[in-house]
Amino acid sequence: MKSSLEIIRRPLVTEKVTRLQESLNQYAFEVEPNSNKIEIRKAVEERFSVKVEKVRTLKVRGKMKTLGRFSGRRPNWKKAIVTLAKGDSIDLFEGT
Repeated sequence: MKSSLEIIRRPLVTEKVTRLQESLNQYAFEVEPNSNKIEIRKAVEERFSVKVEKVRTLKVRGKMKTLGRFSGRRPNWKKAIVTLAKGDSIDLFEGT
């Protein structure tokens, strides 16, 4: 079984995710592409000591990029949107 450090790659901090945090208590993470919802739920609960109610996942396709005359594609990645139980929260910026 993979550890929580292997499953959760990084938290996503965007304007849209910030609105989700404030209104619906949802957080978004970039996760390992081969992980499933059960593994993501256990990894978030173990790493942040919170109760997860729901996990939604989606695969994000990499964008086409060009640099001069060369073109290529950024890698595909997986995003997980996690809904926490009422009263729980994750402090992503611990230093502030």
